[in-house]
Amino acid sequence: MSGHDILDLVKQRNPNEPEFIQAAEEVITSVWPVLERNPEFIRLRLLERMLEPERQISFRVTWLDDKGNVHVNRGYRVQMNSAIGPYKGGLRFHPSVTPSVLKFLAFEQIFKNALTGIPMGGGKGGSDFNPKGKSDDEVMKFCQAFMGELARHISHRLDVPAGDIGVGGREIGYLFGAYKKIKNEFTGVLTGKGIGWGGSLIRTEATGYGLIYFAENMLQEKKESIKDKTCLVSGSGNVAQYAIEKIIHLGGKAVTASDSDGFIYDAAGITKDKLEFLKDLKNNRRGRIKEYADKYKCEFHALDAKHDHNPLWSIKADCAFPCATQNEVNEKDANNLVKNGLKLLGEGANMPTTIDAINILIDHGVMYSPGKASNAGGVATSGLEMTQNYMGTKWTSEEVDARLVGIMKNIHQTCLAAAKEYGKPGNYLVGANIAGFLKVAKAMQAQGVV
Repeated sequence: MSGHDILDLVKQRNPNEPEFIQAAEEVITSVWPVLERNPEFIRLRLLERMLEPERQISFRVTWLDDKGNVHVNRGYRVQMNSAIGPYKGGLRFHPSVTPSVLKFLAFEQIFKNALTGIPMGGGKGGSDFNPKGKSDDEVMKFCQAFMGELARHISHRLDVPAGDIGVGGREIGYLFGAYKKIKNEFTGVLTGKGIGWGGSLIRTEATGYGLIYFAENMLQEKKESIKDKTCLVSGSGNVAQYAIEKIIHLGGKAVTASDSDGFIYDAAGITKDKLEFLKDLKNNRRGRIKEYADKYKCEFHALDAKHDHNPLWSIKADCAFPCATQNEVNEKDANNLVKNGLKLLGEGANMPTTIDAINILIDHGVMYSPGKASNAGGVATSGLEMTQNYMGTKWTSEEVDARLVGIMKNIHQTCLAAAKEYGKPGNYLVGANIAGFLKVAKAMQAQGVV
């Protein structure tokens, strides 16, 4: 069986799941040379087994809004692979959540988690519930109803969910409270918890910080640094906020942020004070990004559905960090970035760059890092939170941050080494996929046909 045969099989079995097929194609293309070098992996069908979830759970979530109206949503958990540890991956609450989106995220999570060096398998879950515009009480009622079913399928040694889009500290609190009541026990079953009740310092910042630490490692390979670099950042949630914060800290200049309404372009650069306003706007007041433009008299560009490209990626810059959602950088965006002399694109979101766009960037010598490598800081620190929960201890911010710096450096070196060994020096995409695949494949091989 060839790589093409495996991809054809994936397409046959998952005909209405474009996101999952896209993620599968990227990995199959990268890791096929590994299978050719290890025929035993082909005989054991390790790649096909990784492409099939160990368990996929779908359930109804029924809840009451503030007016007493009944609502029905769908809840999901995809437990993709547990070869190297408990399932680990976020919960996403967003109308775009479908089985295809969650399977692609869970599949990516296998390799991302393997790269961290922490024993965690791959999983993902969520609901098509939209917390936007809902009251705190409505969000609480939904979370309690959601956990009423999810609690049957998770535990601190089986499956440890975290937050994702639409699931922040508020939602994790409600979910944890519901789980604790249902199970009558206090365990580290969720990560992203509050600092006073089992959470880890630096967890909130970790994905954004880790992204920039990874980018700094990439630039250092070229004897450069983030200092004095102009950076484009999409999104304005957790990942984007702390990516911007670390860019500022390391002497770079972030000039953009976005939400579903559009994006701001602040040519003078987002400062610490401006970032604090942005955090308050998004985290506390749950406002729209246009308020930033109104306050600081900078450009605001409304989202235009007619565009076949995103004008944010047409701004001249040295580095780009897509931190919003999947497939937000397409072929035309990549050409615009290349035309403007981009040096580096680091993925903060999961699969934000299409395959055609990735090929354009790599072909033109742009340093490119896939999300499974460069945004692994979040799940790595979730793993550190799990470790602290197991040990019943609490590390300082400095201890956690130092571990995060070390983990991102190790992921960077692991990707480079794997890419070089398989004849693709400097190709972080190939390196990340191969290194993650090898770790999981060897564990599956050792554990037998199960």
